[in-house]
Amino acid sequence: MSRYYDKDKIKERLDLEQIYDLLELWGGEPEFVSTGLISQTICHNLPGVGSRKLYYYENTRLFICYSGCPDAGGFDIFDLCIKVMKNQKNLDWELYDAMNYIATYFGFEGEEQLDQEEENLEDWEVFKRHKREPMKQVEDIMLPAYDSIILTRFAHPHIASWEAEGISYDIIKENQICYYPGNEQIVIPHFDINNRLIGIRGRYLDEERAIRYGKYRPLSIGKTLYTHPLSMNLYNLNNSKEAIRQYGVAIIFEGEKSALLYQTLYGKENDISVACCGSSVSNYHIHLLRQVGAREIILAFDRQFQEIGDDEFQRLKNKILHIYKKYGKTIKITAIFDKDMITGYKSSPIDEGIKKFETLVLNRIMF
Repeated sequence: MSRYYDKDKIKERLDLEQIYDLLELWGGEPEFVSTGLISQTICHNLPGVGSRKLYYYENTRLFICYSGCPDAGGFDIFDLCIKVMKNQKNLDWELYDAMNYIATYFGFEGEEQLDQEEENLEDWEVFKRHKREPMKQVEDIMLPAYDSIILTRFAHPHIASWEAEGISYDIIKENQICYYPGNEQIVIPHFDINNRLIGIRGRYLDEERAIRYGKYRPLSIGKTLYTHPLSMNLYNLNNSKEAIRQYGVAIIFEGEKSALLYQTLYGKENDISVACCGSSVSNYHIHLLRQVGAREIILAFDRQFQEIGDDEFQRLKNKILHIYKKYGKTIKITAIFDKDMITGYKSSPIDEGIKKFETLVLNRIMF
């Protein structure tokens, strides 16, 4: 017995948020635009190397790269998957590999069909041969590490804009946040659960560069690109794992600054925060949090909508529901959703102080 995937059916089932999830998983740092999505050109570049000229058009379900891509006429999500696997992992995938990868990632069921040698078997013999596979367990992954000596070569000035938002200078120093004058970037080191340096993200201060390349991108120095798969690690878990174990609760924010602000407001000894660096929660993220003893995960995404019921509201609602449906059977999922709009547009739930944050936590969605 084998499993058959229909390309068109899979493509029809993929909504815009799921395309966003894949682009984020592959390091494209996507953004929603009126026509669909815009991303880094991961179709022919490694993450952080190309420009932001890969567009996904929701009406046609096709990508078009405006940066010298060989397939300038457009390609679909399966073609992009094949390109990404070749560029990033040197794998020579074909269409079926890409369909299987995407269908498995989102839990889409394929259609079962008999293998040729099974066609002449009696029904009972087919069932006897076809055993249900046990649910696959997530295995620990050891990401490659970078030499942390690089962090000693940067300046450690006060970051006025971050401190104005409430993040203390002591917390900035303790998390080894620094500054790279060569690119006018705030340097944000990412460590794994064992305090190994596995990546460095840079936040452009120059608005022109931020618009052109995206505010955040992997730091590039000389011939080294300090990139890592965001889906395979949670920022700040190295700091918060003991408190998460103690309280049994973890809060997932979108960005690193929210975790740093949580540390500032509640103290490192009470820190149960992590950041997924986007709004996608992966299987491995759940695995990491369960591994350190989390029994509840609070989703604390930004208030990315302007009016109740608008397109952004529906998008955020569906994203949260998607995460709950995908992982709610393995761990308790709750979610902050600022339906009363007590915080500003695009604000993190913790941006505007403890009082508003704790109100949002108290009134979070209990599925």
